[in-house]
This record gives sequence, structure tokens and C-alpha cells, in this order.
Amino acid sequence: MTAMPVRCLQNLPPSHGIQLSRLGVLVCIAVFCAASPVLGREIIDMSGRKVTIPDTITKVVGISPPATYLLYAIDPAVIGGLNFPLWENEKKYTIAGYGKLPVIGGMVGQGRTINLEVLLKVNPDFVLYWAGHNGASSSKFEKAMAQLTVPRVAVRLDSIMDYPAALQFLGDALQKGERAKQLQSYATAALAEVETVVAGITADQKLSVYYAEGLDGLSTEKSGSSHAELIPLTGGINVHKGEEVGTYGMEKISMEQLLLYDPEVVLVKEESFFADIFLNPRWRNIRAVKSGRVYLIPHEPFNWFDRPPSFMRILGIKWLLNVLHPHRYPIDMVAATRAFYHLFLRVELSGQDAREILN
Repeated sequence: MTAMPVRCLQNLPPSHGIQLSRLGVLVCIAVFCAASPVLGREIIDMSGRKVTIPDTITKVVGISPPATYLLYAIDPAVIGGLNFPLWENEKKYTIAGYGKLPVIGGMVGQGRTINLEVLLKVNPDFVLYWAGHNGASSSKFEKAMAQLTVPRVAVRLDSIMDYPAALQFLGDALQKGERAKQLQSYATAALAEVETVVAGITADQKLSVYYAEGLDGLSTEKSGSSHAELIPLTGGINVHKGEEVGTYGMEKISMEQLLLYDPEVVLVKEESFFADIFLNPRWRNIRAVKSGRVYLIPHEPFNWFDRPPSFMRILGIKWLLNVLHPHRYPIDMVAATRAFYHLFLRVELSGQDAREILN
């Protein structure tokens, strides 16, 4: 195998927030470039680009949490690094070695920093990134990564509807086609099942829903935001109308505005706020609080609804349809949770485990 010339980084702009240690990174670059293969197999990624990747894939880095989580579903053993240190909820139902991986960063939230020195030490066979969600972020990533010889593979995850194709695409790239086919089949069937149920729900039967984010519950997403797409897909109406604000979302609203919305259902992201909402006098006059229709979104090991979005939303869409329309979708969520964890996470849950996850 022929070594590539040591010309991996040239005039790297400082504006990308990339952390570099000159001496360490030069050594890493030399090793990384020398090990880069010339030959391999050609694939077409989900942005339509032709990419040459090694014949055998042993290590991949996701440059955003959705990409990393997608890797986890197919084969956690190939993940070469994390986007951030594990949260507590991620530790219980993930493999032991997952939390010991190096933190590489990536296009994460508002930071979007990549630690190239760590990335070069990891020396992945390719990097996987979420294309299409944010053109500006993807462009910055491409400019930074263009200085390296490491292949860049795009996956499309703009909507939960993209997951069946994304699972199959990544499984094929990793040569885990049979595994991917199982996951893709489950995802396709789950989305079709939900779509069929929701098609029978009339406009007057749909419930008004508020998605409460932040420690005070007064951050939320507009109805056109991908962060809240499960609400309309499950027969709900997002009370906060309009198109997505920026790419990060979490728009602040006032309590007065929320009282005017007076939602029938409140979905809560933060556990600390959920523990407080029924005791908080400011929230007692909200219709959902009066009727007890306030639900903490399950979040182990990854959030079922949003932030960061992951394949867990395939289970989350079932959960939310059952929450909003239990008579139309009377699924046994304990059994459904156990089956999903067995297939996607390779974890055997007890009934009590599932009930705790479901809050």
C-alpha cells in the first residue's frame, strides 16, 4: 500500500474553532497520512457524492450526535470517538467501552468544534456527517476536513422519515447489510403503522401540544421545526406556530403567551422541570396541568423525541401516539420498549426496567 504525501493540512482557518497542538498534530498527521489507503471501494453517499472508502471498515467517527448514534445502532464496535462526554442517561444502557472513547467534538449544538488532533490520533477509516440539516455548518465542516485525506461520507437525517434509508445505507457501507435490513424493516413498519393510525384521526380529534424545553419550561420549538416533528406525525397540533427559528431553536416564550396557548398536553424534556411543574403556581392554570396530561419524554440511553435526535425516535413516535391517542393506539409500551431495546441496542430489559424508562 502506497503512502500518501504529508500534505494533509494547509492554511487551516482559525475561525473553525479547531483545537490544535502544533507538535502533536504534526506527528499525528504524518502517521495518519502514511496509513491512508489509496485503494478501496467506491460508494455513493446520501448527498450523491462518490466516495472511496477502505474495503474493510474497523473505525468510523461521527461528526455529529445523530451520525454517531446511527453508527451505534448498526455496530457500536466501529465507533472511534464521541462528540461529547457521556451524559448520565447514556451510561446505563450502552456498552461499557462506549464511555471510554476519546472525545473528538464535531458539529454539536452551537459550538460545532472539531478537535483535529484527537481525530488524527483516532485515524478513522472515514468520518460520517449529517448533510443537509444546516448548509452553513456542513460547508464549514467540508472546508476543514478537505485538508485531510480521510474520506468524508454524508448521511441524510433531516427527518425521522429518513431513518429507514439511512440505516440501510450505513449498514451497506459498514458491510453489515443483514443487521441494517432488520433495523430498516422495523423502522419502515413502525412509521407506516403510525401513519395509518393518524390517517383515521379527524382534525377536531387532534390535541394541542406544547413542547417544554429548558429548566423553566419556557423554551420551545415552532411547528415548522424538525425538533418537534413528532407532534404533527402523531396526531398533535403544536401550539407554537411558525417556521423554525434559526437552526438551534429553543425559542423563549412568556408565561402569558403559554396561558393563551393553553395546551391540552405538555411534553417535558428536563427531569428537574417535570418534578416542579405540578407544584409551580404559574403552571396550575394550564389545561394540561389541570388534567394531569404532562409527560416527561423518555431519554435513556438517548432522547426519544429530540435533542439530539437519534434512532430512538422510531420508538418515540410510538410512545407519543400512545400518549396522545391511547384509545386509537392501545399498544403495550412496556413490551414495545423491551422489543426495541433488544433489537436496536442489544439490551435485555426487564419489565421493571422498561417501566422506569417510560417514567
